[in-house]
Amino acid sequence: MTAMIDETFQRPVGELLRGWRERRRLSQLDLANQVEVSTRHVSFVETGRSKPSREMVLRLAEHLDVPLRDRNQLLLAAGYAPIYSEASLHSPAMLAIRAALRRLLKAHEPYPALVVDRWWNIVEGNTALALFTEGVSDELLKPPLNALRLTLHPDGMATRISNLPEVRTSVLTTLHRQVASTADPDLQDLYDELRGYPGGERTELAAGAEVVVPMKLRRDGHELSLLTTIATFGTPLDVTVSELMIESFFPADDKTAEYLRGL
Repeated sequence: MTAMIDETFQRPVGELLRGWRERRRLSQLDLANQVEVSTRHVSFVETGRSKPSREMVLRLAEHLDVPLRDRNQLLLAAGYAPIYSEASLHSPAMLAIRAALRRLLKAHEPYPALVVDRWWNIVEGNTALALFTEGVSDELLKPPLNALRLTLHPDGMATRISNLPEVRTSVLTTLHRQVASTADPDLQDLYDELRGYPGGERTELAAGAEVVVPMKLRRDGHELSLLTTIATFGTPLDVTVSELMIESFFPADDKTAEYLRGL
């Protein structure tokens, strides 16, 4: 991570902004209209002929939907101090956040719920998470425990997922979009790793057959059908908080709901 960040800082801010603009599939004219500046000014910033002010860097980053972590990198590349904090989740400043997360996770029982960071490492989970970790190899359970690796690894949940090709396709599609959106090399490495796992080729998701793709998990002779939702914090001002995702699983049918309540 450090090497990647240092290399990013060495690149001119204009080059970084151009990369984000192209990633968002915007022309210089599109971006200029959104930010309400001239196309010439956007061009000069990207080529280094004009040094953007701190406020301009932040305006461009906002309209380009740049993640907070990367906004700090843009500011540093432009010669300004970063403005977004990055507190450890276990620091005193995060006490209220941790308490809120634990209340959410507890309230979701008996259904599984977990909190992951930007790289899908599990940072919190409720007791129902044991439904996913049982029978998993000790090597996979070593921290950081990665939710996507846990799902698709052959020594993880993969052998218990009845519709593995569909789940695998859904996971890889979601992760590929995240890689394209963030250009994060660690996420790219994770995507390449997961794509290399055995257990089913990518398949076309059946349109109309399901509203969403459930995960069908075998346990004790039962097939549990689970839907998942992702939630994030609104208007975060801290990098760590902005990257947290709360993944909650719900029963997709009455049989699954009854079984999980019985646990």
